[in-house]
Amino acid sequence: MPNRPVCVAMPVTDDDAIHDVLKLESIAVVGCSTTAGKAAHEIPAYLQQHGYEIHPVNPYAEYVLGNAAVDSLGAVEDSIDLVNVFRPSDEVAGIVDDTLTRRESVGDIDALWLQLGITDDDALAEAEAAGLTTVQDRCMKIEHQRLRSE
Repeated sequence: MPNRPVCVAMPVTDDDAIHDVLKLESIAVVGCSTTAGKAAHEIPAYLQQHGYEIHPVNPYAEYVLGNAAVDSLGAVEDSIDLVNVFRPSDEVAGIVDDTLTRRESVGDIDALWLQLGITDDDALAEAEAAGLTTVQDRCMKIEHQRLRSE
């Protein structure tokens, strides 16, 4: 594991900034689940039903929500605006590394969203230092219902 800078993460918390992140439409969902009833399935399904383009990242699945699943962020062929994470907090640093590697090589990804209960201040500080907008410990479905529901 690489040495990480000691920085303070400043994920967005104000409604205007979260609303802006919710405008990003192409979402790679790391940990997207095939199991109905799990948050990692139901939340991406909700987002898909509301017009978001979902790119499931799950090395153990062929298809999720009707879309081909891929093993890693680097394997997503389409452009990605946002990485939405449904993996344990101790995996976030590696996901941030993958996100930054893709951003550097492909030039996409504007934001990183860690779902409710998922946190890693050091990894988020690194993502922010690289220019990503970050959201931590919030549910994208709840925030969408609160701020964008028509």
